[in-house]
Parts: sequence; C-alpha cells; structure tokens
Amino acid sequence: MGNNTFSERNVTNVTSVTNITNIISELLDKYKEGKLDKDSVISKISEFYFEDLGFAKVDHHRVLRRGFPEVIYGKNKTPEQVVKIAKKILKYSSILLITRTDKQTYQLLCEEVDNLKFNEEANLIYTPLDIPEEKLKEGITVVSAGTSDIPVAEEAAVTSYLMENKVRKIYDVGVAGIHRLLSYKDELLNSNVIVVVAGMEGALPGVVASLVRCPVIGVPTSVGYGASFGGLSQLLTMLNTCSPGVAVVNIDNGFGAGYLAGIVNRIVYGEKV
Repeated sequence: MGNNTFSERNVTNVTSVTNITNIISELLDKYKEGKLDKDSVISKISEFYFEDLGFAKVDHHRVLRRGFPEVIYGKNKTPEQVVKIAKKILKYSSILLITRTDKQTYQLLCEEVDNLKFNEEANLIYTPLDIPEEKLKEGITVVSAGTSDIPVAEEAAVTSYLMENKVRKIYDVGVAGIHRLLSYKDELLNSNVIVVVAGMEGALPGVVASLVRCPVIGVPTSVGYGASFGGLSQLLTMLNTCSPGVAVVNIDNGFGAGYLAGIVNRIVYGEKV
C-alpha cells in the first residue's frame, strides 16, 4: 500500500491520551502533505472507536473518553486471545494492564512485546511507566488488613500507579492488632484518598475512615472462613459501616478501587477527569 499505510507502533515517554492525540495529528499532517489519501485517514480514525477481532472488540476510544486505556480481564481468556488484544491496545496506548492472568500468558506476550512486568502477587501484567518517580502524584495510600489480602491490594496499587501516582502501601494492619494501624497515623492523615482492603469481618475501612478526613474506598476480599460467604459478609460490613466517607467496590475488585482512587487524586491535583 506504499505511503497509504500508517505505522502501528507504541509511542513511549507520553501518556496514553497524548499518544493517541499525537497519532491523530500525525494522520492529519500526512493527509495535508499528500502522503495519505482521505479513505486511509477515515479508515484509521474509525479504528479509534473500536477494532473488531471477532472474539473481542477492542475499545481504542476509551483512552480519549476516560483518560485510561481498556484493561484486559485475563480470566477465562486463552493466552493467545490476551496476546492478540494486548498488541492491538499497544497500537494506540503506551499503557497496558492485564488483570487476573498468569505466568504462561506473560511469557507468551514477552515474545511479542518488550518492557513488560509481571506482578506475581496479584497476577498482573503491565507496562511500567516511563516517568521519573519524583514526577508521580503523591496522595494515594493502599492498606491491607492481612497478608492474605495483599493480592487484591497489589491490584489496586498497580492500577493507581499506572494512572501516574506514587502509591504508599501499608500492609497487614488489621483490627486484630489495631496498634499496628495507629503507628501509621501520620501517613494516613497525609493521604488524599485511601484504599482499604480487608477480608475476615471487613471492619478495617470503617476504622480508617474514623481517623481521617479524606475519602476511603473499601475493598472486601473473599478471604475468610465459612460464614464470610466468599466475601459477602465483608461487603455487608463495609456497606453498613457507621463511619461516613466510605465508598465500597465489589468483592476482590482491587482494579476498581485503584481506578477510583486515581480519579479522586486527579481531582485533588486539579486535572481534568
């Protein structure tokens, strides 16, 4: 197709929104210079809405609507399906996040894509940010009640990090030893938003909210014995907390909590959401 093709590459050193904006600008420049015809420009721009792979419809437009690209939920997808979707996302985004995946998928994807990390605790694949740590926004704290809750806490922390935040982590400070939590009171008070991940009885988000002025996002986990009903007991505890300022996401939904925390911190920093 000669000059009517447009290179499919991942632009680094920019956020995903800037990445796709640059691509649109480059398309228009190439059209103005006569290097692309009108049909090619229309075809390429139409791809930004979604790209149909048959088994999946990749939403490239999401990064423009939400400021963050589509995230791949890896569970029940084959490694080959995940790889195909991931490569399409990386055409227009410098950020890739795959949740609930495995090492086999990571190894297969590494054969096709450079610069990936695998978080073994949370079973996440992601592209590390090409941004100096001192440039990341402060203000998000992720707290886990127990060590067994760390996988969900890590999902929240990585998600918030990919939204350009420097995430503080405080793990294993549940209500069975409340003195552990109180030793981090200064860190909690200096937070803009706190994600609190808890299994068992799920009381920790309410306790944290009683100490701080910022929003608290409760994440019930499925960690617990029989009467916890796979996290339902923890969910109900968080929904019924008497401490104001607590929002609650679904059971084990670290991604949802981390994403919401990222949006809250954008607002605190005066960024457009």
